[in-house]
This record gives sequence, structure tokens and C-alpha cells, in this order.
Amino acid sequence: MQTDSKPGTLYIVGTPIGNLEDITFRAVRILQTVDIIAAEDTRHTGKLLQHFQVKTPQISYHEHNRQSRIPELLEHLKNAQAIALVTDAGIPLISDPGYELVKACIDAKIAVVPIPGANAAITALSAAGLPTDRFVFEGFLPAKAQQRQEHLESLQTESRTLIFYESPHRLQETLQNLAESFGSNRQIVFARELTKLHEEFLRFTIGEAIAHYQNREPIGEYTLVVAGIPPDKPQLSEAELKAELIAIMNQGISRSQASRQLAKVTSLPRRHLYQLALAIKTFDEETDIIEQDIIGGEESPI
Repeated sequence: MQTDSKPGTLYIVGTPIGNLEDITFRAVRILQTVDIIAAEDTRHTGKLLQHFQVKTPQISYHEHNRQSRIPELLEHLKNAQAIALVTDAGIPLISDPGYELVKACIDAKIAVVPIPGANAAITALSAAGLPTDRFVFEGFLPAKAQQRQEHLESLQTESRTLIFYESPHRLQETLQNLAESFGSNRQIVFARELTKLHEEFLRFTIGEAIAHYQNREPIGEYTLVVAGIPPDKPQLSEAELKAELIAIMNQGISRSQASRQLAKVTSLPRRHLYQLALAIKTFDEETDIIEQDIIGGEESPI
């Protein structure tokens, strides 16, 4: 079987996501025999190359220089040089730059060859314990709060398992957004340090996850695997609906907002949920910020 690189070919090479032993023999061979390695971070990739005694020269290709770098890389490829595209960890193009380069190569009739490797999303999904027959990879959520919330709301009726990447500094805010959009009882799995010595999988409901990280500082990037909505979602009892409302209001959210959020998740009338919220006596009235719409002398969310 031919394992050396071919002239004028772009190779999309998967690299380890943590454990260096996860690289394939084929990937090492391609890295050894191409003319150039286009790397997201040449210093980071340099450590990998040194470990496997690869002497191939590198050139940087990342989010901030990709537009100016593409013509240069195309010129090398047209001159019959082989190039390997790598990212810091995992498979290039998956939540990393590279799409424009691949598209430019295809448009220029240049061969593009994938060299499979490790991927954090699939690795996390395989051990999460949630359905794997159908799933959606969403990558990183929008950085801006409103855009992030709107994006999650668009996924409220998604029945497939959802996979997200999230940074530690935004994890707690994202969990609040997930609770608002999906409810606090949805199953979620946290995967971090995948394939490394301190690999960790944590399994919670979203509400439990919020409580878990309330007094803990998140460390490292996370892969979040979230259960989709059941295809035939059973109707919640009144007691279960009240429990959901209490869980939401315990986050400092008003009755009005809590009923609005639960209405989105359950498709039940917001007025009915608001009446249930009014019947809950354990909630601290001083923290309840209610929209003041008066109907018949009573506060109403409508």
C-alpha cells in the first residue's frame, strides 16, 4: 500500500487530542514525506514533530493569516509540492480554520486527501452514555450572550444528541443559557482532558451541573454532550412542573421569566405555568422581579 505523500496534494492530517499514542502510522508517514506542514501553531506542532522525529519544515496557517496564506499554499501545490494541514489537536477544519483552503484547492482541481485521526466530539460522544445513532455537532456557541441564547432556543425541539465545545471562562454562563432553553432536568455530560492522564467524564442534569460549578472554577476546555428532547415527550405532572419552576426560580429568576422559559420547553400555555408559579410559597418574594401587567387586579406575565 502506498503510504508516502503524492506531489501536488493537500493532506488533512488528524493529530492527537492529548495522548500522543493516538496518532496513526499513516499520519506520521505523511508528515515525514510532505514538503511543507501548514500548522495552526508552529510551536505547538513542533513538539509533536520532534517527538516523532519529523524534520519537515512548517509554515503557519491560522485564523488571522488564512486569507493571505491561501494563495501562497496554492502556489506550492501547483508547483507539485505536497502539503499537510494540521491543527493543534484533532482533525483540521472541525472548529478550526481550513475550510477556505480546502475549497480553494477543490476549485483549482488540486487533490485533497483526508488522513483520519482523533476528534474530541466523537471521543466524548462514544463514552457519554447518551444516544449515538443520531447527533448534531454545534462546536463553540456564539460569544455574545443574546446570540448564544437565540441559538440555543433554535435547538429546543432538537431530538438528536447535541455536542458543544466550551471554554472554562464561559461555562457557567452557558449552563444558565442551557437551563433557560432546555430546562434544568435535561441530561448533560462534561468531558475534559480527553485521552490524557486526568481524563474526566461528569454526568448531571443541567440543574445539577449549575449547582456543581457554583463553587468550583472550571479548568480547561470542555466537550458538552447534551441529550436531545425525547421524540414523544411525556406530559409533565403538575408536581413536576412546579419542581421545574422552583429549579429555575432558585437561580434568581422571577416567576414571570420562569414561566416564560418553561413554556418554551414544554409548549404549555405561559398563563397556566404562571399560575402554578404563583402557587409556590417557598420562593423568596424579595427576589421576584415580576413584569407589572395588571389583568383583573392580578399580576400577569401576558
